[in-house]
Amino acid sequence: MIVLDRVSKIYPNKSVALDRISLKVDPREFVIIIGPTGSGKTTLLRLLTREEKQSKGKIVVGGIDYDKLNDKDIPSLRRKIGVVFQDFKLLPNRTVYENVAFALEIVGIRNGEIKKTVPRVLEIVGLSEKTNVMPDQLSGGERQRVAIARAIVRQPKILIADEPTGNLDPKKAWEIVKILERINRYGTTVLLTTHNKEIVDKLKRRVVMIKNGKIVGDHSHSEYRHS
Repeated sequence: MIVLDRVSKIYPNKSVALDRISLKVDPREFVIIIGPTGSGKTTLLRLLTREEKQSKGKIVVGGIDYDKLNDKDIPSLRRKIGVVFQDFKLLPNRTVYENVAFALEIVGIRNGEIKKTVPRVLEIVGLSEKTNVMPDQLSGGERQRVAIARAIVRQPKILIADEPTGNLDPKKAWEIVKILERINRYGTTVLLTTHNKEIVDKLKRRVVMIKNGKIVGDHSHSEYRHS
């Protein structure tokens, strides 16, 4: 479960990125976060991954109270949270397999386990046939699938997808969204930020709206459609 209780983020220049927001996300939920550029969506995600620290309020994720987190605990926290970005962030000199395997190598997973896990994850994202291909030989949609595979290979409880379809055409964008839905069905909580109204309408999921650092709407899909 994700709980934010009256959380604010105020930067040293006094700009308020988030203003006393409260939000609860249940395990296995799929939540779409929308709002204009600069509304605070990315700041919210950075707080959850502890790239930023809240100025006020309380954050608890999966029973972990962020007020009690030491620096040494942060890598363990981040292993529970997979993150997918708009710009892929793939290693250009490594194959599809090696890009995904790298996420396991850096946390000391044994070779035998890597050899079992990576093919299984590549199958989930539909890239079993691209194992030995280099990133520059892939389409944008395929590169985003590699990024998703890398984010879920450690079996995180939560997957944060920050504008993952922003650089893709509508068909490829929808393919990525369907993969996120599949991952959610396997039991992973998914937080998706998007500007794509068509995706929001088609997905029929809970929608949280942020504007000027405040949550201005939190609706089921049917409520969102009629708001």
